[in-house]
Amino acid sequence: MLEPVPVIREARDPREDRGALSSVPAAGNRRATPMPAQLKFFHGPMDCGKSTLALQIDHNHARQGRHGMLLVRYDRSGGAAITTRVGLARAAIELGDDTDIRLLVREHWAAGRAVDYLIVDEAGFLTAAHVDQLAELADDSHVDVYCFGLATDFRTELLPGAKRLFELADETVPVHVEVLCWCGRPGRLNARVVDGRVVREGDTVVVADTLAADHGTAGGTGAGGGDDAASATGVEPEVHYQVLCRTHHRRGDLGTAAGRGQLALELP
Repeated sequence: MLEPVPVIREARDPREDRGALSSVPAAGNRRATPMPAQLKFFHGPMDCGKSTLALQIDHNHARQGRHGMLLVRYDRSGGAAITTRVGLARAAIELGDDTDIRLLVREHWAAGRAVDYLIVDEAGFLTAAHVDQLAELADDSHVDVYCFGLATDFRTELLPGAKRLFELADETVPVHVEVLCWCGRPGRLNARVVDGRVVREGDTVVVADTLAADHGTAGGTGAGGGDDAASATGVEPEVHYQVLCRTHHRRGDLGTAAGRGQLALELP
């Protein structure tokens, strides 16, 4: 009998085109390099649950054994914490204008502590440099970054951190918990109300202790802002924020039954 002739197959370079599966890495290749990290921005008006979502995402990651850092810029409480209007709170690192977030992460690594992800609340108030640092951490160090914050200020202008995040983030996600204007339409814009009227001038940042405000004792701390004319009388103006639809924000219409709003304080 004749012996069967062995079939000789040429070895193929695994990098060659594999048709419909050409974009799928060979088995095991994904484990050879770190998974790519992402920079995400979750945005929406006040009261839509951004801070609550931030703490939920932190909880979900921590349950899977990942290690994160919580960062905040101008929390409503005036302290170094991420707080929510439903009563949840976690300690966080307060970011200043000159904080280098890359150094914060490297200090944790140098101390032997892992950092797999960052949770950044009130990210609209970040500087453009802060956002650039976050992008670098995601790209070069494979640290996942989740940012949460307002997109626009009380003048309907993009906040500096939000603007840069819209430019650089891998994904921008509106938070879909519906917030209503007093008229019943969806509220999209945050109005600053001073002594019962909508104002369109003043410092961008004013933070406050909403828990104190809810109890009628506006014990917040302000980072500027307010009505100079009212301040000149020697009487501290009452300031709060209220979510309005575009129509009523444009008209400055708070409605006849409007209350104190979502955020109140007395200026220092």
